[in-house]
Amino acid sequence: MICPFCKKDNDKVVDSRAIGSYIRRRRECVECGRRFSTREYVELQPLTVIKRNGEHEPFQREKLLRGVINSCKKRPVSVADMEQLAVNVENALTVTENFEVSYDQIGNLVMQELKKLDAVAYVRFASIYREFKEVDEFVNQIKIMEK
Repeated sequence: MICPFCKKDNDKVVDSRAIGSYIRRRRECVECGRRFSTREYVELQPLTVIKRNGEHEPFQREKLLRGVINSCKKRPVSVADMEQLAVNVENALTVTENFEVSYDQIGNLVMQELKKLDAVAYVRFASIYREFKEVDEFVNQIKIMEK
């Protein structure tokens, strides 16, 4: 592993622990002595997202997380909760045998998870994902959420 500080490739693992679906490793650079953390995930067959326009692109957890973070801005939702939401969505997508998923499947899973975390973040995400154009669409989504 290349040290992010001195860019040398000489480190040792000082701590390892399993956290959910990944292993967190605490590393120490032998050259500069600084410590840094890495996360190790099991690499399955990569998911491919079928976008609205029919194009295919690799699934990116970071992109999903950015959308969730934007929806949760100025809301009492921790970064850890948002990261766990992204992991939950990815895990739900990978348990199927189909490695091509539609944007719609992802959006619906994110909405289910956000509904549990924060109502305002849920409506914010829904407004972008469902492309709301009118106030009535917000009202209808809130009514659906309250059921």
